[in-house]
Amino acid sequence: MYEKYLGRQCRYIPHHIAIIQDGNRRFARIHGRTTEEGHRAGARKTEEILEWANELGIRYITLYSFSTENFSRDSEEIRALFSIFREKFLSVHVDERVRKYGIRISVVGDRALLPADLARVISAAEEATRENTGNYLNIALAYGGRNEIVHAAKRILSEVESGYCPPDRIDTGMVEKYLHDGIRLPPVDLVIRSGNESRTSNFLPWLANGHECAVYFSAPFWPLFRRIDLMRAIRVYSQRIEAKKSRE
Repeated sequence: MYEKYLGRQCRYIPHHIAIIQDGNRRFARIHGRTTEEGHRAGARKTEEILEWANELGIRYITLYSFSTENFSRDSEEIRALFSIFREKFLSVHVDERVRKYGIRISVVGDRALLPADLARVISAAEEATRENTGNYLNIALAYGGRNEIVHAAKRILSEVESGYCPPDRIDTGMVEKYLHDGIRLPPVDLVIRSGNESRTSNFLPWLANGHECAVYFSAPFWPLFRRIDLMRAIRVYSQRIEAKKSRE
C-alpha cells in the first residue's frame, strides 16, 4: 500500500540516476560477516536495482563501484572486489536480463590503474553489449571526479597544441566530449547515496553538480536498500521538477 502511495507521488521519472553504493563493509561488520561477503551482498542488491529501474522506466544508471581513493584499502579487500567485478563482467555474456532489457555496459574511470585481466574482461563485456539500446549501465571503476576533468583538460590541450582545435572553439560541448573516455553520458537527474552518508564524494561533478541534479541520502546500507528507498529518491526528484515548473 505504501509503495502504491509513493508511486502516485512520483509524477516524474529521472532519465539518469547515479548511485553511490555505500555501506557494504558496515553491513558485513554489524551482521558478523566478512568484508567480501558484504561486497557480494551489495553486488546482489545492484542486480535487483536493475530490475526495479527497468520496471520504473529509468534508462541510464551509473554506479560508483570503486574510486581512486579505494586503492588505499587493504590489499585483500581490493583483491576480493576485483574478483567480484571480474565475475560480474564475465556473467554479462550469459545473463538473460542483458538480452531481455537490452542493457549496454560501459565503464568509466582510469583503466590504466586496473589489473590487465580485469581490463580485458571489461572490454569484452562492452563489446558484447555495444549494439544494445534498451538500457544503459555505466560502472565507475578507478574513478575520481576531479581526475576525469584533469584528463579531459589534457586531451583538449593536446588538440590545441596540435593545431586541430583553436582555443576559441573550446566550449562545454567539447569538454563533455572528452569526459568519461568519450562515453557520452546524459546529464544526471538524481544522485542517490546509501549508508546514511550525506556527501556526494566527487561523483560525476560535471554531469551532476553542473546540472544541479536532485540528491537523496538514504539510511539503509547498500545491501539493505529497498525498492521503496528508490521510490523515495524518485519522489524527491519529482518534487524538485514540480517546484521548478511552478516557478516558471
